[in-house]
Amino acid sequence: MTLRFITPTLHGVADYSAGLGLIIAPFILELGASSNMALWFSVVTGIAVLVVSGLTDYKLSLFRAIPFQGHLAIDLVVAATFMALPFLMNFQGIDAHYYWVNAAVVFLVVSLSASE
Repeated sequence: MTLRFITPTLHGVADYSAGLGLIIAPFILELGASSNMALWFSVVTGIAVLVVSGLTDYKLSLFRAIPFQGHLAIDLVVAATFMALPFLMNFQGIDAHYYWVNAAVVFLVVSLSASE
């Protein structure tokens, strides 16, 4: 029995949603109290997520240049960065919690993603 039930197509839906969320959420949550970097790193990452998603080899892609396994590796780097960033940049309060929650979600999605 495998717990990997998120198909590449479903992962793609999550990617595009996450990319938009990373762009919009920092403004709604008013991130940046401890550092402007908390707001802008999310926006830049959201744009990067949309670009990588558009280049990943799955059904929702524009150009299938990045293998899905490579995409998952990129996701892990993003999750690790999100986990470390509050410590490295001295984010406090919601700025830090925002990145830690996002890191946990990305780690979870990657761990539940099937490569088909």
